Amino acid sequence: MTYKAEKIIPYASRNTSKSEQIEQMFNEIAGKYDLLNHSLSLGIDKSWRKKGLLALKEFAPKTILDIATGTGDLAIEACRLLKPEKILGIDISEKMTAVGRKKVAEAGLAGIIDFDRQDCAGLRLGNDSFDAATVAFGIRNFGQLDRSLQETLRILKPGGKLMILELATPEFFPAKQAYQLYSKLIPLIGNRISGNSAAYRYLPESIAAFPQGREMKAILEKNGFKNVTYRQFTFGICMLYIGERKAAHKG
Repeated sequence: MTYKAEKIIPYASRNTSKSEQIEQMFNEIAGKYDLLNHSLSLGIDKSWRKKGLLALKEFAPKTILDIATGTGDLAIEACRLLKPEKILGIDISEKMTAVGRKKVAEAGLAGIIDFDRQDCAGLRLGNDSFDAATVAFGIRNFGQLDRSLQETLRILKPGGKLMILELATPEFFPAKQAYQLYSKLIPLIGNRISGNSAAYRYLPESIAAFPQGREMKAILEKNGFKNVTYRQFTFGICMLYIGERKAAHKG
């Protein structure tokens, strides 16, 4: 199945795949990404990451795959909150992970967090490899959503957890109206700081097109995840999804 979000691309005039365009876009904005990311969310994204990771705390995963890791913010926070033995951060943008490697080294976490360039639609990882997988604000960029979720399920151990954070469009007054106004300003702010208007025009368009709430829950279930739950933060601007791989049968 092809989803509307898979058709939203940064550079409509270029005859390349969504994954190739996303890679190019993030390579172009990598140097300013952290500044813009925290500025555009007014710093609230840090609290969203913390809440998402705390949803995994009772599960206490020892091995974590951080998909669309970007510059490694979630991986670094996961080390602090969850104390895992190993985190692998994967991303298709080499320049984003280059920034991440510097941040990880500065935080003294190079022995725990590793990075690799991989596309989540075709993971070069073994079955049943990780206790948990995380995706923070990157799943709407997937060029093949179903395939990527199936690959994520494959690499999780039985009983393993998936945690997704993603931006969403608020449904109710006054957050809905305020967000609509702010989404018009995002390309202007992004262009001024990064010089890349396409990237920050793509941002609100991709958020608006991505399935959320019950629709996203149904997609996760269709792709094999069990016990899927979701909740919203900050008046519906951010959504948290938790799913799990079915535990191995005992007996």
